[in-house]
Amino acid sequence: MLKGKRVFISGGNGVIGKELVDLLFKEGAILFVGDLKSRPLSWSSKIKYRQGDLNYITKEELEDFAPEYFFHLAATFERSVETYDFWYENHKHNTSLGTHLMTVLKDSPTLKKIINCSSYLIYDPKLYYFETPSQEAYSLKEDDPIYPRNLTGVAKLQHEIELRFLEGFNSEKYKSVSARIYRSYGKNSRDIVSRWIRMLLNNETLTVYKKEGLFDYVFAGDVAEGLLRLAATKEAEGVFNLATGKAQPVSRILEVLKKYFPEMKTIEKDIDIPYEGSEANMDKYEKVMGWKPQHTFADTIPHMIEFEKKFGYEDDSIKDSANVMITSISKKIPLIKSVQKAAKKLGSHVAIFGADVDENCLGQYFTDSFWKMPRISDLTLDSVIEYCNSNKIKAIIPTRDGELIYWAEQKQALKDAGISVLVSDIEAVNICLDKLLFYENCKSKDFKVIQTSMDISVIAAEKFVVKEQFGAGAKSVGINLNKEEAQKHAMKLSEPIYQPFVEGVEISIDLFVDSNNLVKGVITRTRDKVVNGESQVTTTFEDKELEKICEDVAQTLGLYGHAVLQVIKDSKGVIHIIECNCRFGGASTLSVASGLDSFYWFILEASGVDIKDYSFIRANKQIKQIRFPDDTYLFI
Repeated sequence: MLKGKRVFISGGNGVIGKELVDLLFKEGAILFVGDLKSRPLSWSSKIKYRQGDLNYITKEELEDFAPEYFFHLAATFERSVETYDFWYENHKHNTSLGTHLMTVLKDSPTLKKIINCSSYLIYDPKLYYFETPSQEAYSLKEDDPIYPRNLTGVAKLQHEIELRFLEGFNSEKYKSVSARIYRSYGKNSRDIVSRWIRMLLNNETLTVYKKEGLFDYVFAGDVAEGLLRLAATKEAEGVFNLATGKAQPVSRILEVLKKYFPEMKTIEKDIDIPYEGSEANMDKYEKVMGWKPQHTFADTIPHMIEFEKKFGYEDDSIKDSANVMITSISKKIPLIKSVQKAAKKLGSHVAIFGADVDENCLGQYFTDSFWKMPRISDLTLDSVIEYCNSNKIKAIIPTRDGELIYWAEQKQALKDAGISVLVSDIEAVNICLDKLLFYENCKSKDFKVIQTSMDISVIAAEKFVVKEQFGAGAKSVGINLNKEEAQKHAMKLSEPIYQPFVEGVEISIDLFVDSNNLVKGVITRTRDKVVNGESQVTTTFEDKELEKICEDVAQTLGLYGHAVLQVIKDSKGVIHIIECNCRFGGASTLSVASGLDSFYWFILEASGVDIKDYSFIRANKQIKQIRFPDDTYLFI
């Protein structure tokens, strides 16, 4: 039905979502699936996957995929009475998520149809709630009175109305349909059918509440089939019920289970809620689609039992991700905030730990926890591992040149302990920290690197730059000096080196290299105003030739993670590579804002995710960044 069509599915790793993905993939659809949970191992690599909170997916990401069909399945809910804490969960993953996804999709030039998973919870419960057991279920029709019975129902109704609103302005571009789904159940689920099967396989006693209650139970595979038909049928617009149209009492589940578990034991308990008696009126759906779900408990429960016996239950509920530690945080507040934003995109709570030798550093007020870290010279591998393990830290982000060698040397040992470090291997770090070695290495590979020497006499120039051979040393650099001035300035330095002074535009190039030594993306930016070696004002631009040169340098050096190359482009347009900082730079936050999602990619890789599906999508406009002091307030 959707062969060759480009389909985006939110919440595609859920019980219904997996069934839908299987149907669409077998049909030959081109799929992009987003979900909070990690990618199923059984899925084909042809399925594009994005793990994380879709509240953070961007318009550019979706435009890059160019979806024709959008199935919105992502949602959160609580099976019985909603708890006090559900207030926030519902707002974030139901109300806000639906609004955000349509905000970034509403002007899509490729979108043809939205298939929204709604719920029968929007109907007025007075229609189907009873004080005593009912002999018949109330058949809910699409035009029955509406009065959502809980927060989930409110959110579902709101999104139906939002879609109706948007379609009023975009009806010539795309259509929308909302499927009000009833009590779905399926394989590897937390629904009552699956839970009881697992309990019986473990010889546990079932606790039963109000077994006379009548519900329209619909198998997840049938729901997926029903959604697919709604997508493919041109006449399907507006609201449709989606269930079997025939309610079953809770006792019917027990009857079928009894056939497969003759020794089944149950305990009946009362609960202070009304008796439900609801079922879907499927007349509208059948009339338009010529189909309705047919599977019954007798059909599906045997297969669900076999599935549980063969595979067991995989608890795919969302768990907190591994925590992250940023070292040498000092007053690097923009960097800390960039890491926090990347962590939030994963959708589960990731605590950000800050570490610094200065117990009074400003950065500690912007992290979840702070570690007064020993000096690098006193920092042992065992103490790092112990601290990380005790705080569930699985990713470390070094931020200072002086510590890179330490982390590079410990990188493999930490990896063996399950801790990833955002640092290149030791050979690459040594080359980048030693400007003379960097020059010699790049020159041997025929890169356009600026001449560097410890001997000023070998450099044919009238004006010179003098700097320290090792590390950043921006504050001590001497620029545009004559020979006598350069030699005098060199006397102030520990290990001076000389370079010819080249008049031109100063450019920083941020890039990210993944664990497969592939450059994920490159952002070039002019250094418009530089203070103490860092860009206070910097502006992005595009230069494919320069990007390719820097990409080649990074791969040749064997860099990993975020790196910043510095170059000068002279008046003739010639590129002069100056140096490479193999860490996140002070103004590199601009590259993140421009689409170079370095921290998100690193945290994903630290979690064992192959990030090939996570595209680098450059911002569609150039961006100027102005860095300035700001105030913040903590309520204590």
